Amino acid sequence: MTTKAHWESVYRSKAMDEVSWYRPHLDVSLRLIERAAPDLGSAIIDVGGGESTLVDDLVARGYRDLTVLDISPAALDVAQARLGAAATSVHWIAGDITQTELAAARYDVWHDRAVFHFLTDEGQRAAYVRQVARAVRPGGHVIVGTFGPRGPEKCSGLDVVRYDPAGLHGQFGPKFRLLESLTELHETPWGTTQEFMYCFCRLD
Repeated sequence: MTTKAHWESVYRSKAMDEVSWYRPHLDVSLRLIERAAPDLGSAIIDVGGGESTLVDDLVARGYRDLTVLDISPAALDVAQARLGAAATSVHWIAGDITQTELAAARYDVWHDRAVFHFLTDEGQRAAYVRQVARAVRPGGHVIVGTFGPRGPEKCSGLDVVRYDPAGLHGQFGPKFRLLESLTELHETPWGTTQEFMYCFCRLD
């Protein structure tokens, strides 16, 4: 099964709140995005946004230049249906982030909660980092959340890579200046706890 087929199957077989990574609101992400982008005209991309409510909350806060990218068209369909008429103000991209061609220096903020840790191949990770370096404007901000050292070793039937702050920042390199790292203990819909770790960087 291809990666796209895997995620299409997940999103077609489970409701939005039946996946382990579901949260009603991504509070940590929202706080970091608002810190990175006080200007409501800032261009923000949510990589692996899928069915996440992050886009709803950003629209509600008045952000006007939003992009949601996910490998699963089915997940994007759910988010668009939920937003209703407001969905027309958002840019939607169905594609694999390691292969999709994004415009150069397009974004002020790059946000990813729980895509990067699925990239178990070094070549995939290198392709991802090249995308970020190309698509984010100099001086822009990068927010990446992954499973932490005590997080699960698998998610949705797939292997993941767990990171501590130094390990995650090391994947991106010195061009990405680390401003803050933080840990979140995420409670899944069925009451278990998963450790997430975030790196908040500025692209020099």
